[in-house]
Amino acid sequence: MYIFVLKIVESTTVDGPGLRNSVYCAGCVNQCPGCHNPQSWDIMAGRPMHVEEIAQRLLSDDMCNITFTGGDPMYQAKGFTELAKIIKSQSKKSIWCYSGYTFEEIIKDQDKRALLPYIDILVDGRFVQALRNTDLLFRGSSNQRLIDVQKSLAKGRAILYDYDPYPYSKIIDNSYHIQHL
Repeated sequence: MYIFVLKIVESTTVDGPGLRNSVYCAGCVNQCPGCHNPQSWDIMAGRPMHVEEIAQRLLSDDMCNITFTGGDPMYQAKGFTELAKIIKSQSKKSIWCYSGYTFEEIIKDQDKRALLPYIDILVDGRFVQALRNTDLLFRGSSNQRLIDVQKSLAKGRAILYDYDPYPYSKIIDNSYHIQHL
């Protein structure tokens, strides 16, 4: 099975927390006005890469977790499901996935839903230029959500992922305190 890929960006910090290797796929039917990656809309802008080739490249890096983005990985859901299965069966890497579809839309589609058991965090929703917010972490507009996919599947509804970029500190009495594990 093949996935049409624009590029694989290694050791990035913008597509989720920590170091990540991001697969930028081609193909997106949402075509959101103001999209930061409109060259990804046409699936033919990408080159076909075999899922096994992509998996070996991603698995060869012990330091980085994985992000599926694009384009929209849900446009090639079967290929990404196969890729995610390989990654999860051979590693403990977390997988983030960006999609213009909402969690609620994805669970109604058999092919798209098949990817969810292998995804840790879904960044869902179309980019809405009027809701653009550069202060948000890992998303472009305020309607987009960080979804904890495994909790959501267990509960049968979208459960937000509460990302804390500073998990070892908190503010108490207007000063920082380090929490010891």
